[in-house]
Amino acid sequence: MTSTDIIKVELQDNIAVVTMNRPGKRNAMNDELLAALDDFFSNPPAEAKVVVLTGIEGHYCSGLDLSEHVARDAEGTMRHSRNWHGVMDKIQYSGLPVVSAMFGAVIGGGLELATSTHVRIAEPSTIFQLPEGRRGIYVGGGASVRVGRILGADRMTEMMLTGRKYSADEGLALGLAHYSVGEGEAFALAMDLARKIAKNAGLSNYVMIHALARIEDMSKQDGLFAESLCAALTQTSSDAEEGLRAFLEKRAPTFR
Repeated sequence: MTSTDIIKVELQDNIAVVTMNRPGKRNAMNDELLAALDDFFSNPPAEAKVVVLTGIEGHYCSGLDLSEHVARDAEGTMRHSRNWHGVMDKIQYSGLPVVSAMFGAVIGGGLELATSTHVRIAEPSTIFQLPEGRRGIYVGGGASVRVGRILGADRMTEMMLTGRKYSADEGLALGLAHYSVGEGEAFALAMDLARKIAKNAGLSNYVMIHALARIEDMSKQDGLFAESLCAALTQTSSDAEEGLRAFLEKRAPTFR
């Protein structure tokens, strides 16, 4: 289990709780925090079946830490952006379901991070924003794709042009969050959902994480063929046999 000063990792049974830990910085993303997340999702604890990702001091992640801005030329900026893409892809496709417990700032790169996770819970203090356009820059951590596919290009264009902020309930309506809860309730719900997800068959969780986002990129017929392959893989597994037996015997399944 990996813990550093910048992220704290706690294993609660088969759930890895990862807390971004930049006090006084609203957990703003710098290269060190990005690298720590990369390291964790490259080598997660073997016991972990689900990850809960959150922050400290009332904030999830306020995006790129502009106080540590490094001047780069065009090539350096492109490579830096592509590194962000690689880390966000690793979070989305590590094979572990990731649940975000969000509050406070979910801004810029923080929203890019959140939308690379699979289940998102927002408290009333949550603010969703993409302020890059107001700063003379453009998103670089994957928002064009991940946020754009949630909101649609039209609404995301307006969001970036105006720098508007969305609340937790507005984010829920738009799909930026899947749950809107009361103050102080996000983490408890995240753990409850993580426990439920951890009881699923590991193979089906893995296939859902990898297949659905990719099927979205495919043509209709390619997507249907990919679905059939996923069905064949999961429905012929020993977990599927156990799931059927458990259903017939009216008990909870015990997956390997």
